[in-house]
Amino acid sequence: MKNSKIITTTILMLATSIFFFACKKESSNSNVQPTTQKAKVNFHLTDAPADYDALYIDIQRIEITMEGAAKTEVDIFRPGVYNLLTLKNGVDTLLAQAELQTGKISQIRLILGSNNSIVVDGSTYALNTPSAQQSGFKLNLNQELKAGGAYDIWLDFDAGSSVVATGSGKYNLKPTVKAFAAETNGRIKGYVLPGSALVTVYATNGVDTYTAIPNADGFYMFQGLEEGTYQITLDASVALFADLTINDVQVTYGQTTDLGTKTLIK
Repeated sequence: MKNSKIITTTILMLATSIFFFACKKESSNSNVQPTTQKAKVNFHLTDAPADYDALYIDIQRIEITMEGAAKTEVDIFRPGVYNLLTLKNGVDTLLAQAELQTGKISQIRLILGSNNSIVVDGSTYALNTPSAQQSGFKLNLNQELKAGGAYDIWLDFDAGSSVVATGSGKYNLKPTVKAFAAETNGRIKGYVLPGSALVTVYATNGVDTYTAIPNADGFYMFQGLEEGTYQITLDASVALFADLTINDVQVTYGQTTDLGTKTLIK
């Protein structure tokens, strides 16, 4: 009987020890933060304008490669055809949202379909799209994603540089696209009047030249510009109006330089 009591007491002590050890371990682990926390990324599509009626591009998905990691396929909300010329002067559309591993983005790849076309002077032409472009073209972006962070990335399609006329009503698509993030987004905006002057706006930093075609109300915007000093040229297509040049326009990341309203004179 005595031995039975000793055995029972021993079992109770062992069970109590295991219980307290388990509770202590659980309590300790509850303070450990997960090491695989991801970053949330929004992908936007925007466009540098061109002198066409419409430019329809078939966008299927995005592939992201982080440094030292395999690629991640990102499904877009609405795979299919987008008219790029509706996405100018600061207008964009949200293509996709994704949760990505932290670290540096090594490469972005935009995957196109074959249903691409252009409208010129009211006539629609198929865009010859090389199979290499349909399998994806590379965009480089020096962006680091941190755990728990939220980021916006724009894919800026240059419509004017992306289409090559080959003659006899045939056009090739050779996508020219750059990627930029909110942290590397320099912007210039303004208005130019009158609309009858048919103005094209150019921004140059001595190395690169960017183009904007104002909306019907005269509004224009450049975005994704590098930091630095720019010369802005308001180039009137109608010879009755004098062109206007604005020098020493400063661009800073994360800010919008507002040039106000400029009216061209005859």
